Amino acid sequence: MQIIIFGSPGVGKGTQAKILNNRLAIPHISTGDLLRDAYRNKTPLGLKAHELIERGELVPDNIMIDLMREMLREKAYQNGFILDGFPRTVSQAEALEKLFKELNFNHTVVLMMQAEEDEIVKRLTNRRTCSSCNNIFTHDKVKGLDTCPNCGAKGTLYQRNDDKEEVIRKRIKIYEESTLPVLNYMRAKEKIYFINALNPVDEVTEEIIKILQGVKEDITV
Repeated sequence: MQIIIFGSPGVGKGTQAKILNNRLAIPHISTGDLLRDAYRNKTPLGLKAHELIERGELVPDNIMIDLMREMLREKAYQNGFILDGFPRTVSQAEALEKLFKELNFNHTVVLMMQAEEDEIVKRLTNRRTCSSCNNIFTHDKVKGLDTCPNCGAKGTLYQRNDDKEEVIRKRIKIYEESTLPVLNYMRAKEKIYFINALNPVDEVTEEIIKILQGVKEDITV
């Protein structure tokens, strides 16, 4: 089963992907991990992508798809995976569809995590990050603390620039302009399951698991 998770910044895509990775024992793929792994392994595509990123340029769709092809051909991904942060454009969605056909991946599930913009802003502006261990906490949890609850480092808790309201709203606008057309494209190809991302994390997880179990039953009928 190929699981694709959509949703604007701050809805918890990464959180749910990691939980599903543990619950279902299938790999979680994010575009960031994809690029980092390819560079770490010194593949020609990885080195080219890193060169572009270092120059502040976007990695072209054809390189992203070729990187995805390299990864998905590996045995670890043949029984399913969770894809987070891709596709981001209609051209990427078209190329991914062709790639799935090429690799004989026939059971795609598209999840759309939804939340009101003001609620997303409220959630993200309340985040604090540890510069030492990179763990993220709610401000309510660490307010008044001088040490990180996870690693114990002192004076390392801060608010990231991309967790500030102006930046968050800009990121959401960019998401809506670029990614929502992708969703409309995929809506014509696949059934999309909409999920209320504002529910507690465990409730969101159980809703997703229930959806996936239903899809699995349909496949085996």
